[in-house]
Amino acid sequence: GLKDYQFPQDEAVAPSNPFLEEEEGLKKDSRLADLATELLMVATSRRSLHLYNISNTRGKVGTFCIFKTVYKIGEDVIGTFNFSEGDIPCLQFSVSLQTEESIQEEFQRRRGQPVSFTVHARHQESCLHTAQSSFSLPIPLNSTPGFTTNIVSLKWRLHFEFVTSGESAGTCLVRGSQSEAVTWTGVEQMEVDTFSWDLPIKVLPTNPILASYVSQFSSTNSITI
Repeated sequence: GLKDYQFPQDEAVAPSNPFLEEEEGLKKDSRLADLATELLMVATSRRSLHLYNISNTRGKVGTFCIFKTVYKIGEDVIGTFNFSEGDIPCLQFSVSLQTEESIQEEFQRRRGQPVSFTVHARHQESCLHTAQSSFSLPIPLNSTPGFTTNIVSLKWRLHFEFVTSGESAGTCLVRGSQSEAVTWTGVEQMEVDTFSWDLPIKVLPTNPILASYVSQFSSTNSITI
């Protein structure tokens, strides 16, 4: 996309400092880097409400809200759940930030080679009687942005797993006239249903200066003879 970018023609006649020598190729590379950084910021700063209904075969479990699906390396993926309007109680949920690596069939070492999944961050929470909850998953600075070639493709996604009650879980209430102490204990066994859901997201490169902060520690090597 940057190859077709037309640079301003008046830059060649702009006032220059005679004490600074800079080749035109270096100036063009610098402008390309600045333009790429600007386009990256525009693409990853757009926010729009994305609302998804979470349901299984028995009814609605809740809703999931996320404000953007395009990120850059080093950002946090933030989402919120609303279980207050669900018909089926949710006992537990987990969210994993994953990459999906697939190789084209003609380049596979063996036929039917499975897709490789890597988990970069994970959040798990018990949420029975929870009206709302949220999560924040950081995208590691040393990870690889999504890409596609004629040999291999790398895609990012959010992998959700939900554990719901198999039976209607009624809300326990304490009577106002209860004179004796009451102790609540959890059930030993419960029928549950499980289901999963995948939400594709896009992860773009980050500013090289930010990526250079990954390793700020000096390292030394020595050979003992």
